Amino acid sequence: MTIYALNLFDVANRDEYLAYSRRSPREVAEHGGRVVALGQFREAVLGDIEPRKVLILVEWDSKEAFDSYCDDPDLADLHAHRENGSSSYVWHLFDRLDDLRPLLKA
Repeated sequence: MTIYALNLFDVANRDEYLAYSRRSPREVAEHGGRVVALGQFREAVLGDIEPRKVLILVEWDSKEAFDSYCDDPDLADLHAHRENGSSSYVWHLFDRLDDLRPLLKA
């Protein structure tokens, strides 16, 4: 089942995050993911979450595909660049829905 990973964060160390971003698209794709959207924070309209400067939305073939990316020992050095290059990270997973009916059932 397709899932989405919502990534919200601030860049804490430009060089570290650049090292991550140069290699991560290829590795994400090899593990069954694809970047759906990239965004830069514009403004807070509603909600109580502290704004982050960066949004990345990644579609994964499955939770197992996401886990394979996170748990691949060959990518430990890559994940370290993400961790060292970012701060205030929010990483949430969402199941793909074709519509909202499953959420709106009584």
